[in-house]
Amino acid sequence: MAVNLVVPERHAIHAVAGVEIGTTSAGIRKINKKDLTLFRLAPGTTVAGVFTENRFKAAPVKRCEIALANQTPIRALVINTGNANAGTGQAGDEAAWRMCQATAQNLGVPADAVLPFSTGVIMEPLPVEKIEQAMPSAVTDLAENHWYEAAHSIMTTDTQPKIHSRQVSIEGKTVTITGISKGAGMIRPNMATMLGYLATDAAISQSLLNQLVKELADHSFNRITVDGDTSTNDAFILMATGQSGLTIEQQDSPGYASLREALLEASTDLACKIVRDAEGATKFITIRIEDAATQDEALKVAYAIAHSPLVKTAFFASDPNLGRILAAIGYAGIADLDVDQVKLWLGDVLVAQDGGRHPDYQEEQGKAVMQTAEILVRVSLGRGAIHETVYTCDFSHEYVSINADYRS
Repeated sequence: MAVNLVVPERHAIHAVAGVEIGTTSAGIRKINKKDLTLFRLAPGTTVAGVFTENRFKAAPVKRCEIALANQTPIRALVINTGNANAGTGQAGDEAAWRMCQATAQNLGVPADAVLPFSTGVIMEPLPVEKIEQAMPSAVTDLAENHWYEAAHSIMTTDTQPKIHSRQVSIEGKTVTITGISKGAGMIRPNMATMLGYLATDAAISQSLLNQLVKELADHSFNRITVDGDTSTNDAFILMATGQSGLTIEQQDSPGYASLREALLEASTDLACKIVRDAEGATKFITIRIEDAATQDEALKVAYAIAHSPLVKTAFFASDPNLGRILAAIGYAGIADLDVDQVKLWLGDVLVAQDGGRHPDYQEEQGKAVMQTAEILVRVSLGRGAIHETVYTCDFSHEYVSINADYRS
């Protein structure tokens, strides 16, 4: 059950001028499940992306990286669920290219103007012929108001669709920002998320968009973790259609700061929704590291806490066994950490300082905080002025069951 995940009503999801979406069922893994999603982008749309750094990156990821590196104007995205097309060798590369060709033939665009994406089971051949057969149906379904359907179509073990949509006024122009993401397990993104697609009708220059997509990912999708596993298929795509009349060429362009803030809010919301809908999650946990000397050490401590199975299972049980958090801080890899300077809060409760348990802390206080669905863990390292935040969840019995039965 997702933890306080809000799915917007259809009427609150704004179409992005210049983006059309179609979905259909190709029967890739399950019959009658919508598992094929097509984006058609208007000419002039700029597109940028970041992708997994897993060395076993999936065939479609490699194809996307080639197309974007060649600065090919992108006209379409095609996404299948049910099969990751990862760990599939040369046959997988050929299947990813066939996805591009099938899309191109049906839309009348060049094949190298198509970005393919796959998600699902790893090391199984992609039944690309099913995608080729279903493509005309996806084209027929194209419409600007199909974000809600797309959010459902890209789901795998997700229990809820993940959608963000808003309109903001920037420099006298109404700018639309709408995006979707998917992911529930195998989540510790490294340069991206499981799958995320964010579009705006502002015009953003290609060079600035390339920089912006990395910044957005680093401060949103690269700050979440469910289980510490980086997928073979992670991708985050940012699209700017230029249909609103707002043009942003560089960082000092009027309106850039406001647009960046709105896009970062959207990215963070989509990223946190992945954690809220994590496999078997019952708690949404924010880990805030303060007073670190460097960003690197702040993130080391945050992820040491977030990845600890002992910490995560304690949160599931609402067991204030908070020595597990201290242990994680201690083994995070800061060789000269002075533990006497470390402070630990659970919610607003000061739990530890001066190298041990705070004298006023009572276990009932910790248990009360851990019984809530949203929990803040705050750590001051007493070493500097750097702050970082990471979002994670607990580990439950259901997480084990979902992943034990994933392929059946």
